[in-house]
Amino acid sequence: MKTPRQLPVFTVSKKSENKLRAGHPWVYDNEIESAPDVCENGSVVDVLSQKGTYLGSGLVSEKSKIRIRLLTTNANDRFDESFWQRAVRYAIDYRLAVMGDDFSCCRLVFGEADRLPGLTVDKYGDILSVQVLSVGIERVKDIIYKALVTELAAKGVTVRGIMERNDVAIRELEGLTQYKGWYEADFLPTPPSPVTEIVENGIIYEVDVLNGQKTGFFLDQKYNRLAAAKIAKGRRVLDCFTHTGSFALNAAKGGAAHVTAVDVSQLAVDTARANAERNGLHGTMDFVCEDVFELLPKLKEQGAKYDYIILDPPAFTKSRKTIGSAERGYKEINLRAMKLLPRGGFLATCSCSHFMDSERFLKMVKSAADDAGVSLRLIEARRQSPDHPILMGVEETDYLKFYLFQVV
Repeated sequence: MKTPRQLPVFTVSKKSENKLRAGHPWVYDNEIESAPDVCENGSVVDVLSQKGTYLGSGLVSEKSKIRIRLLTTNANDRFDESFWQRAVRYAIDYRLAVMGDDFSCCRLVFGEADRLPGLTVDKYGDILSVQVLSVGIERVKDIIYKALVTELAAKGVTVRGIMERNDVAIRELEGLTQYKGWYEADFLPTPPSPVTEIVENGIIYEVDVLNGQKTGFFLDQKYNRLAAAKIAKGRRVLDCFTHTGSFALNAAKGGAAHVTAVDVSQLAVDTARANAERNGLHGTMDFVCEDVFELLPKLKEQGAKYDYIILDPPAFTKSRKTIGSAERGYKEINLRAMKLLPRGGFLATCSCSHFMDSERFLKMVKSAADDAGVSLRLIEARRQSPDHPILMGVEETDYLKFYLFQVV
């Protein structure tokens, strides 16, 4: 059975049908019951149940285990240029609604959560930094990029350049090559410098969209940094895994008596120090290049005095296979931090891996507190900022956990 559009048709298993009906947009290769003999890689296809019921339409990827990524469940959609422009407009309008005055630097497109699977677009002032992670989006990226420029112009925002940060290994699973550099098109001016400045929470950062991590900067903790800063006033703060110093700088701006920013990367420490100087905050900060796992017990032995510790580590796991070792890593740093804090001290702790779900993370924190011989009072539980929306039924979009505790 085919829909009136006469797109290639894939029939899926009952298991896949149930997942799609529950809102998850992926069809895996082992869930396909029947497929057309010929189908162009990256094209739009229809997905039907075994009984011939229409379940949605999506982008097919012949090399990926995620064989189809749904774009829509509307059988009347037509996948012309206006379809992609409308999807981009919806994404931008959503950010304007939820970010308001914070629109200058934010995530404009968050993949599946915006029905644009495999696409990430971050806005740093008048520069867009983009990652394309699916072959289907690669096929239509020219249309999408033009739509981004056009729709932003309609909001009074000029785009000076689009940086493609397609230097990630996951592209190879889609049969795509890795590369990075400015995207060139007649609707864009001559590319600017890849190093720009942004202002987040009143703090100025230098962002390198060509060489910085991911797309150049981590935008998802924006409001969590504000929450952490609110209780920093007058406290001695230890910011672990500081990266570019964002939590540390927010704490210093929030009136901390002193902030120590730690990272294992000398480049990260140098960047954090430069950001502190850029904002006139270096007078109340110091910077340490050391492994946090080794530093925390050393500070305990030295009798170091901190009454507020922030733990924002990188993802310790990117697959379910390694969740056990990741949990042990999370527990160790949280346990060490709790042992270092005095009664009444504060702990901010995070995980950016969706495999480490909230229930498991909180259970780990409780176990660490038990082993440290302390009790914790939960102050606040948060997620990623709303420009990284969580699509219900899609656990991969619900990845960031942020908790504020007090040792009691």
